[in-house]
Amino acid sequence: MNDRATRQAYWRTNLCYLAVLLAVWFAVSFGCGILFVDQLDRAQIFGFPLGFWFAQQGSIYVFVILIFVYVFLMNRLDRKYRAVDDGRTSQ
Repeated sequence: MNDRATRQAYWRTNLCYLAVLLAVWFAVSFGCGILFVDQLDRAQIFGFPLGFWFAQQGSIYVFVILIFVYVFLMNRLDRKYRAVDDGRTSQ
């Protein structure tokens, strides 16, 4: 990844991944846990209202899943741009 255009494309893609994943997390944690809680409370999961479950547990689970998704996407992006770190530092 020596060329400037390649580095910019890599970084732009990384920022796009971050924006989408953070938007998903925001939608789940804020949307499902706060905004739509009354509608979600009509359903139950494990005996608890679904809105309460999202506010207490669901957003945490989604966050952990999004971490794994980000790792998967970044590994794929690194392979695409051949940016795998071999442990050596470039000076």
